[in-house]
Amino acid sequence: MATQTETELVVLSSAAGPALYDPPAILNGSLRTPTLAGSDHVEPRQAYTSAKTLPKGRSIIVITQLSCINLVSSFTNGLLTVALPAMAADLSLKPNLLVWPASVYYLTSGACLLTAGAVADVLGPRIINLIGCFLLACFMLASGLSRTGIELIMFRAMQGIASALVMPSAMSILSTSLEDGKPRNIGFACAGMSQPLGFSFGLVFGGVLIQTVGWRVGFYVASALAFALFVIGIWALPKVDVAETQTPKVKRLATEIDWVGAGIASGSISIFSYVLAVMSGDVDSIGKASNIALLCLSIALVPTFVIWVKVQEKRGKPALIPNKIWKNMAFSCVCVMVLLANAVANCMELFSSLFFQEVQGTTALGASLRMLPNLLMGAFLNVITGILVDKIPATYAVLGASSLNIGAPLLMALINPRWPYWYDAFFAQILSPVSADVLFTVGLLIVSASFPAHTQGLAGAIFNTVTQLGASIGLTLLSVISTSVTEDSGIADKGSPKALFEGYKAAFWALVGMTSAAVIVGGIGLRKLGKVGEKRD
Repeated sequence: MATQTETELVVLSSAAGPALYDPPAILNGSLRTPTLAGSDHVEPRQAYTSAKTLPKGRSIIVITQLSCINLVSSFTNGLLTVALPAMAADLSLKPNLLVWPASVYYLTSGACLLTAGAVADVLGPRIINLIGCFLLACFMLASGLSRTGIELIMFRAMQGIASALVMPSAMSILSTSLEDGKPRNIGFACAGMSQPLGFSFGLVFGGVLIQTVGWRVGFYVASALAFALFVIGIWALPKVDVAETQTPKVKRLATEIDWVGAGIASGSISIFSYVLAVMSGDVDSIGKASNIALLCLSIALVPTFVIWVKVQEKRGKPALIPNKIWKNMAFSCVCVMVLLANAVANCMELFSSLFFQEVQGTTALGASLRMLPNLLMGAFLNVITGILVDKIPATYAVLGASSLNIGAPLLMALINPRWPYWYDAFFAQILSPVSADVLFTVGLLIVSASFPAHTQGLAGAIFNTVTQLGASIGLTLLSVISTSVTEDSGIADKGSPKALFEGYKAAFWALVGMTSAAVIVGGIGLRKLGKVGEKRD
């Protein structure tokens, strides 16, 4: 048996009972799956699930279906970002509610992800994914048919819950149904980048829709595609059998899921997301006593969750996220890097669009066309990363991509509004998706390998929770920075392009710092990481 290197990854599992697992490790530079404690052999995934490896043609269909449903859902987020002024005018959305159609989606989705992932591991990811697909189609259509701003906010909240059902179950299906090596790498690459790629699609083509047929058509098209993908999923998605047991599934839901832990974690995330959403709409709101109290409560729930998990482990009861998983440097650092990368990716797209429209005076369509290189580069890197991820040491791939990504916000921070697009902004858009494309694929592989096969739904939930928090934290933080700098500028007209540009520049400089922080974190935590995604013999 090969000797474990220092790059081992600690697996997420309960600390008590016979279900303990040895840590997965990187043997000779490649990830090894978890083995039963005390065992001397590598346990195949089929020990934990009866799902069989799919043939190549079926694998392609499954990857396409799962990636496209996430892409379509994220497309509506990008569409909403660029179309919000037009939507607010059509629906008479009050200024104090302007950010809520976007924020409420991240709030409900982030709050439900962990619970949805745990439920998918008990009931099976296929049924959870199909339910999520159907609900997404319904609530996208409802959003397009909204007559008031309140209706739009409500339907967007429901869309967030439906999205939480889809995302972790998709990772579970990919992890348990695709062959090790390149098929799974490509599957994870497509799944990991479907959200930022879909957001980019929404931004780019949203401008086209606003200038032509209107924003509602975007939701109608997304709904139709989601329903078509739901129908395809009924036929294409494989059945992933959960662990065999005589216990009814309803009883297993009550006994095998840490509902208290899920409630504490979801409560912390949802309260924190709510405060961020309020702050993004009104920077001064953080000074209100109620918001300070809620922020303190959300932070206090974090150590409460840690203590609860420790108690559960001592009692031999299910623990949602055992504490020891965070002791693994590679896993923890990847989570931090993914959070930062998603924050940078979302904020680069948003503030680039604002710069093109509010400072340079382009139309929504013009801004969309200027961001098209971002979309094309993202699609290209998505495929290349899935193909080559097992050929290059993960440390070099992640740190190289993150270092290149620093150039994107740096170029926008140094830009002169009078410069032609091809002088500066074009290259910033080319570099913008580089880090997220590479890191999301590597991150999914590391997170998946850190969990036993029967908890892949929870693994996907943790990964997607981190990405959602990244988007919420990034957008709120940069909104505060941008607004504050604009207000403090010596320019009398705070709504003028010159004043707004001062705020946008500060936001881009903040993104330079966030990207640099991701490089530092990766340099420390991933320095001994070998190759990931290699096929196991």
